[in-house]
Amino acid sequence: MHKRIDEPTGTQTVGHEWDGIEELDTPMPRWWLWTLYLTIIFAIGYVIAYPAIPMLNRGSEGMLGWTSRGGLAAETREANARHAAMLRQIADTPIEQLPGKPELMQAAVAGGRAAFRVNCVQCHGAGAAGVPGLYPNLNDDDWLWGGNLREIEQTITHGIRQPGDGQTRTSLMPSFGRDGMLTPGQIQDVVSHVRTLSGKEKASAASARGAAIYADNCAACHGPAGQGGRQFGAPDLTDAIWLYGGSRDAITATLTNAHAGVMPAWANRLDAVTIRMLAAYVHSLGGGEDFTAAPAAPASDAPEAKADVRP
Repeated sequence: MHKRIDEPTGTQTVGHEWDGIEELDTPMPRWWLWTLYLTIIFAIGYVIAYPAIPMLNRGSEGMLGWTSRGGLAAETREANARHAAMLRQIADTPIEQLPGKPELMQAAVAGGRAAFRVNCVQCHGAGAAGVPGLYPNLNDDDWLWGGNLREIEQTITHGIRQPGDGQTRTSLMPSFGRDGMLTPGQIQDVVSHVRTLSGKEKASAASARGAAIYADNCAACHGPAGQGGRQFGAPDLTDAIWLYGGSRDAITATLTNAHAGVMPAWANRLDAVTIRMLAAYVHSLGGGEDFTAAPAAPASDAPEAKADVRP
């Protein structure tokens, strides 16, 4: 009953007044109203056509039968179909021939990088630099069991000291101190000799005594000059790469209680093509060897004073 027409604007008021101030009942713009009506019509159609209404145990399915999960499955099938031909080529190509096919090698490295991020970064790290004292650095060129594509593939497939795998890489360095094979004094002499091999110490009377002990107990695996032997994964003692550390204390600990790390065998977890791509990726990190690289000095028994879970 208080509504009236505002003379300056010709618009009806809403009938309320606050301290002499009145509010005009201005109608919404016609384009805005039509937009609102269209969105309402669209929403009704969407609810009918697509899954939209949550229910007690599930949601409405929609007349079109479309779901986001179904869309993802279709996209996955399309992607797998696109990559299937490339994967077949990688599977059918002997691994030693991959470097001669740049496009195929590039695809293998890319696939291996993705597989590495899912399966290997937990131990070797996102950059494959490993963890000192635990997991080896895959970027350097120090390889216990060989660093060409075939040898890396073998290591990934069957692992290192993997129980139940007859083809796993196996080695066992004696615990010279724990098992009483050497006295603490003899161990210190061997430590002196080993450190002279890598230039960490100068020759001394202790290293001379250690050389004789080394020749009787260590040379069969690590070689007379300490350059290692890949038949049993015996590490090279002459370089500066040490998984368990090259200090006197670290080497003493290794000789006293030998390490025996385990790398899983991936043959029962990953398919052969994924393992091949992983080998290509690890090989590409910078330390991969070609197929002409000769192994270090032969080994006859058990190794691993310096590193032990290195492909």
